[in-house]
Amino acid sequence: MTLSELRFVVAVAREKNFRRAAEKCFVSQPALSLAIKKLEEELGLSLFERNRSEVSITSVGQLIINQANVVLDEAAKIKELAFQGDSQLKQPFSLGLIYSIAPYLLPLMIPILRKDSPEMPLEVEENITKNLEENLRKGKLDAAIIALPFDAPGIECVHLYDEPFVVIVPTKHIWADKKSLSTQDVGMERVMLLDNVHCYSKQIVEACPGLKDNRDLQLGNSLETIRNMVASNLGISVLPKSATSAKYDNPLVKTIPFNDPKPYRKVALAYRKSTVKKKAIDHIVESIKKVDLKAFVA
Repeated sequence: MTLSELRFVVAVAREKNFRRAAEKCFVSQPALSLAIKKLEEELGLSLFERNRSEVSITSVGQLIINQANVVLDEAAKIKELAFQGDSQLKQPFSLGLIYSIAPYLLPLMIPILRKDSPEMPLEVEENITKNLEENLRKGKLDAAIIALPFDAPGIECVHLYDEPFVVIVPTKHIWADKKSLSTQDVGMERVMLLDNVHCYSKQIVEACPGLKDNRDLQLGNSLETIRNMVASNLGISVLPKSATSAKYDNPLVKTIPFNDPKPYRKVALAYRKSTVKKKAIDHIVESIKKVDLKAFVA
């Protein structure tokens, strides 16, 4: 059993196709097939069921593939340790953020990072939670800032802060003079949320019971688009509090808090348990905790 054979097995499991797996591994298809057959003979079992149209994984094969991923991750860790030495804060750090956090947190945390670790290049990716999770598991990201819950095997989460949700309405709306609203109230109006690929919308529906039976939900591509739709008197919305700080004031929009207990989301930083960049990750966490979060949590 070799690391190359394990890489081939994982590639076939991911691609569900021997030809594409061979291309990803930069080997010929016969060489890849022969290596997997050799491994199956050594183990005395079949990892895959093959037919002309597709490849499926056997039940015991899935268990072995899961372990192969762990072995390959640990093997990569050795090379990464040797490459980095003791200079984690000088190596590039790839950080992912969900769309509903990135534009509001990044402008505040990047100046702190530049001051505290000027030699560490920060590579940023904005994406939906599902894609961030996949890129984190594959090692394309070192860490990701997401909203909990975030249940993924082999992933550790560090809680950063709790952020309340607030309601935004047009300034001419009947609610514009209200001091606060209940989570049931919002279900009575036309509400605009991010489209369903974003976990944010699910969180809002769960936090506001009145929305679960609302048949008048409108979907937008970004929180800024939604803010503009509200300003145009097309409905109301629920935003994270960070998106309503003074910097994002719109004279055509009124922000209204929820009654206590206020609904909120838990924001966390997720990283692989097997990471060799723990020192850099701790540094990122400390930098975020230096951010003035009054606009987020007050």
